[in-house]
Amino acid sequence: MNIRIRFSILLLVLSSSFSLQAQNTNQANATESLPADYLPASFHAGRREALRALMPEKSVMLVLAYPTRTFSNDVDYFYHANPDMYYFSGYKEPHSLLLIFKEPQTDSTGKTYSELLFVQKRNAQAEQWTGRRLGTEGAGTKLGITASFNGEAFKDFSIDFSKFNKIIYDRFPADVPNGSDKADLFDLIQQFKQKAGVPESLAGQTRFDTRLYRELTGKLREIKTPEEMVLLRKAVEISCQGQNEVMKAMRPDMSELEIQGLHEYVHKKYGAEEVGYGSIIGAGENGCVLHYEENTKTRIGNSMVLMDVGAEYHGYTADVTRTVPASGKFSAEEKIIYNLVYEAQEAAFKKLKDGASWSDAGTAAREVLADGLLKNGIIKDKKEVGKYYPHGLSHHIGLDVHDRGTSQVLKKDMVITIEPGIYIPEGSNCDKKWWGIAVRIEDDALITQNGYELLSAWAPRKAEDVEKMVSQKSAVDDFKLAPLHTTPKKAF
Repeated sequence: MNIRIRFSILLLVLSSSFSLQAQNTNQANATESLPADYLPASFHAGRREALRALMPEKSVMLVLAYPTRTFSNDVDYFYHANPDMYYFSGYKEPHSLLLIFKEPQTDSTGKTYSELLFVQKRNAQAEQWTGRRLGTEGAGTKLGITASFNGEAFKDFSIDFSKFNKIIYDRFPADVPNGSDKADLFDLIQQFKQKAGVPESLAGQTRFDTRLYRELTGKLREIKTPEEMVLLRKAVEISCQGQNEVMKAMRPDMSELEIQGLHEYVHKKYGAEEVGYGSIIGAGENGCVLHYEENTKTRIGNSMVLMDVGAEYHGYTADVTRTVPASGKFSAEEKIIYNLVYEAQEAAFKKLKDGASWSDAGTAAREVLADGLLKNGIIKDKKEVGKYYPHGLSHHIGLDVHDRGTSQVLKKDMVITIEPGIYIPEGSNCDKKWWGIAVRIEDDALITQNGYELLSAWAPRKAEDVEKMVSQKSAVDDFKLAPLHTTPKKAF
């Protein structure tokens, strides 16, 4: 071989080696300042064992990463891991696949394994642009999954799916982009379909089971472990602190976006990485839109402001709503509706305990709202309550803001919301004095043996306590920005 060619190859090898060494060093240095309260590998291993205990004999379950999503042109949305992938493995990167087996499997060398994780390959150039990757080594050392492989290995990995009585997986996402990488999520899905022999239609057969996937994961995720509660409590308390600080800072000249920004600033100040859902800041009539997320009103004025905002801390999200008078005091009509919603929530709380029916709390809240609306002449028949209370009372929270669950009764260690509301849009068939009033009070509760624990008690709920909080001085009262220039500087 030509000596010049040999020298070029040597330089290439050394360059690649140094690049990977530098990458590993940077990765090690980067972990020094990371939060110390992430879920440990033992938690995820425990969740896999709990899943195996529920899986039928001779079965395998597939868990896929979520697809990446395009924000604009060549810019992606910030990646959010599939909660199931995170729950069972701790892995938070895209383009990955996890297989969990009911019984231990044996490879061609006689080595046994109970799970297989296929991850993104380490790539110095890609990581410079889009962030560090765990790779197979990181998956083994940090996640404790020793049977980890680069995604490109899945294509030729020998798995005899014909021996399984049940192949359990979630519905495949319909909008997975097909990139140039042959180990991306699109290709992993196609390779799985081919290996497992997934039919075009699942009608009339039971071996390939998407229903069981939701059932098994729902049974596990609806009951929160002590490790999960540490993170969920923190997410809820951070959300409450955001509500409190915004109440104290609220002024009629604020915009909805400004209020949203204050909430999310407080969240990040306390270490919450994201919001669990789009922040809802509805002033006046906008509060009647249940999932209002535009938040574009430039001046909230003296109206009430409905603030439905939840911090996401290490993957776990709160869901807390407070309705606040920007003027500092509820009007007479606003206070009537506010207190009616508060009473409905109190009635629902009394029904919460281990073994109670989900519907009992909902019925109690709905009855209070119907009676109050009828008494105040807003409806003529209690059956009309749905016109102004069009949603349900509660849902699970956890890794999803509408977290997964299957039980028809409440169980100890579930965490649910209780969120009655009344929304009276402009033009409603009632006295105009009620028009534009929207109130929702939403709290997060941990179900206990004989009742519940109100996790979101950190933020005031009673009308008089809300008014007291609004009257307090805020840490951002003196925070003023210089006005923006409306004319350009002189060009040269």
